[in-house]
Amino acid sequence: MVAAAETTLQGLLEGAKQYQVPLYQRTYSWQDHQLERLWDDIARLADDRAENPKTTHFIGSLVLAPSPNNGPAGIGDFLVVDGQQRLTTLSILLCAIRDHRVATEGDEHRDRLNDQYLINKYTPHRRLKLVPTQADLDAYLACVDSSAQIGGGAVGAAYQYFRDRLKPADQAQVQRLEDAVIFGLALVSVVAHADDNVYRIFESLNNTGLKLTQADLLRNYLFMRLPNRSKTVYDAHWLPLQRRLSSPELEVLFWLDLVHTDPRITQGDTYARQQARLDRLSTEDEIEAEVRRFARLGALLELILRPEKEQDPDVRLRLQRLHAWGTTTVYPILLHLLDRRSLGTATSAEVASAMRYVESFLVRRLLIGRATANINRNLLSIVTEMDKSQPVDQAVHAYLSAGRKYYATDADVRHAVRSLPFYTNGRASQRTLVLRWLEQSYGSKEPVLPEKLTIEHVLPQKIGPEWQRMLAADLEPHENVNEVHEALKHTLGNLTLTGYNVELGNSPFAVKRVELAKSGVRLTQDIVACERWGRPQIHARADALAERIINVWPGPTGQATDQSEVRWDLMDKALSALPAGSWTTYGDLAALVGTAPQPVGNRLRSVPAPNAHRVLQVEGTMAAGFRWPDGRTDDPVAVLQAEGVMFDQHGRADQTQRIDLDELAQLVGLAPDELPRRMPRPRPGEGQSLADRFVEQLGLLQDKAVVEATLTLLEHWIELGGTLLYGGAAETSCFLMARERGHRDGDIWPMTLYPSGKVEVVFQHLANRTPFGDVALREQFRQRLNQLPDVNIAAAKLALRPGFPISILADSTTTTALVEHLQWFYEQAHLSDRPDETLAALQ
Repeated sequence: MVAAAETTLQGLLEGAKQYQVPLYQRTYSWQDHQLERLWDDIARLADDRAENPKTTHFIGSLVLAPSPNNGPAGIGDFLVVDGQQRLTTLSILLCAIRDHRVATEGDEHRDRLNDQYLINKYTPHRRLKLVPTQADLDAYLACVDSSAQIGGGAVGAAYQYFRDRLKPADQAQVQRLEDAVIFGLALVSVVAHADDNVYRIFESLNNTGLKLTQADLLRNYLFMRLPNRSKTVYDAHWLPLQRRLSSPELEVLFWLDLVHTDPRITQGDTYARQQARLDRLSTEDEIEAEVRRFARLGALLELILRPEKEQDPDVRLRLQRLHAWGTTTVYPILLHLLDRRSLGTATSAEVASAMRYVESFLVRRLLIGRATANINRNLLSIVTEMDKSQPVDQAVHAYLSAGRKYYATDADVRHAVRSLPFYTNGRASQRTLVLRWLEQSYGSKEPVLPEKLTIEHVLPQKIGPEWQRMLAADLEPHENVNEVHEALKHTLGNLTLTGYNVELGNSPFAVKRVELAKSGVRLTQDIVACERWGRPQIHARADALAERIINVWPGPTGQATDQSEVRWDLMDKALSALPAGSWTTYGDLAALVGTAPQPVGNRLRSVPAPNAHRVLQVEGTMAAGFRWPDGRTDDPVAVLQAEGVMFDQHGRADQTQRIDLDELAQLVGLAPDELPRRMPRPRPGEGQSLADRFVEQLGLLQDKAVVEATLTLLEHWIELGGTLLYGGAAETSCFLMARERGHRDGDIWPMTLYPSGKVEVVFQHLANRTPFGDVALREQFRQRLNQLPDVNIAAAKLALRPGFPISILADSTTTTALVEHLQWFYEQAHLSDRPDETLAALQ
């Protein structure tokens, strides 16, 4: 039984009342974009009320329940079941208005606003009209009391936001704003019956659209099960845990606790599965023990998320490396290892050794091009499937070595380092880490900070005449310079690290050799010792690096088998999916299946494969040894032209129609998830947001003009009505969200921006979203983008995620044109939101 009534902030707060935010509620969490939206609404309302004082603006509902421990006569005590974020924000705003008016007009405004809306002056034991959760109480008290300590956390940030917005307002404007807040904002107050279970009300609200996390729901459930001890347990165990971990990190903790017993559990099932487990407990003692256990595990998870807090240097090193690798699916085994140590069943040395095996497993898989194959299942299953009777490091090593997990043997490593295109394997950040860790393995005291070191191709990715002559000196009969260059350029033997942002580019080896010698990087010493840099030198260095890798990262146990065979079935699958009007290269196929370009060419000449004529040399020409697998005699170039591939006067296929390695992976379903992982990444620095990381990385990797243009584009996108979502990987991507997940048509975004320099157009994602499931609409979007300078997306890529360089935004006219195209996209994405009479005009 509930009672609902429309009211104002005046009606809520005047008189002797107190609103208590229950323990199970989340902490105050409004950010600038929510504050800005509220402020804009209030400013407009203030202007409207200047002309019509009866104007109001509805801002939502407030769900209340009578407090179980009602106060003395005359005090109305309520629990805030829903709406605490709005109520807290408005109370903070009143504090800011009060302090602004005291500073600019006089002290009389202090008592007036305090006594009417912020405190119960005559009931000091129930002084505050609003009592937030314990985690926010000190910061909120600082606002109410105008304390010098104002400024901490989200509460302090909200207070400062409003103070900044009030600064330019004159006295009349401030009065209008105050009146709008107190008298003009309309709310619906819903009061539950005294006998209703407020915890159940809170839980049921999650099914009506409130965005409560799995952690919010579990906290609600736990304290529902602690009717007599809730405050004691909250203060002693939950509040320290909540201060240690953010809400998303708490959600990860509760998921990890389940994965230890069942690796198939997804993060979305966390609350339901935890509730089912806890339902079997019958006493408050048992529930309290669970909260204590969560608090203990939370302290261990904090070490995983922030390894610098680990005391043992060897364990800290391995935690830092796995943190940097960015593979969150290692969290279950890391938590298990740290838990074993805390319980005394494993030593720090054993834990560090086990983590080293996990690191070796990841590095060696990357080297052989198997960085992602079944990786989640392999890592999530370690805890449940490893032999618990062995020391933990031996158990982890044995588990990773058994079966087909692509834990590369020493022979695999030797083959891969010499032959496979390391530079195209895995994530760019992971490739850089392997080289940085190799550099550290020399024990050199290089003054260049590791984060300042970047990967350098010694043999350049694009070669001029001097490099061509050097490669030609080592050619075997029937070999092609371009094919040899393609086979060598991305191998580990040709890669090193440079510091101080040295721009070596396509310089001749004599020039590069001098510059590399200046860096002091140990990895370059065997390069600068060479008089020339051709295939023999690259292979010799590859062989030496392979032996170092084998010594640094231990391989599997003797039971492991060679796992480096080529995935020819994967090549055939990619070729079958290769669309007409497109082509790919021997090198891209080789990188996809784990070999070098020459074996791919040999395979295509000897074994029938679908669409083999669509495989060209890197410059876009047909290989001299090409032959049809079924004995046909057609001119393959003529066939490609008939399919829509364009060739220039030199017989080279249009590079914009080339399907590269990333796009081949998309065709066969090997691309990573389009959205960023839901699990939070360890924070790179206290207080640094993902948005800050994106801007920081953009500034490091792009010049000033591109950075400014990109930020301008993002501002325009927000003005259009879009939002920004940031990825959690080491390279922080930015998604231009036209619709978020709660929309009735589902989430949708046109493109993703990467600080390294790519704007990715997500046709593959759009094909499954209304209204862009219509290929004609995607084609219209492609044609619009192709109007931009230096953008030429082939029609064959309408089912993929092609891209164009972010550097084109440096031209302001290009940015303006792109904003217009994005506005068109945004309007198309929201056609279903528009009144019927406007649809025709927009279409």
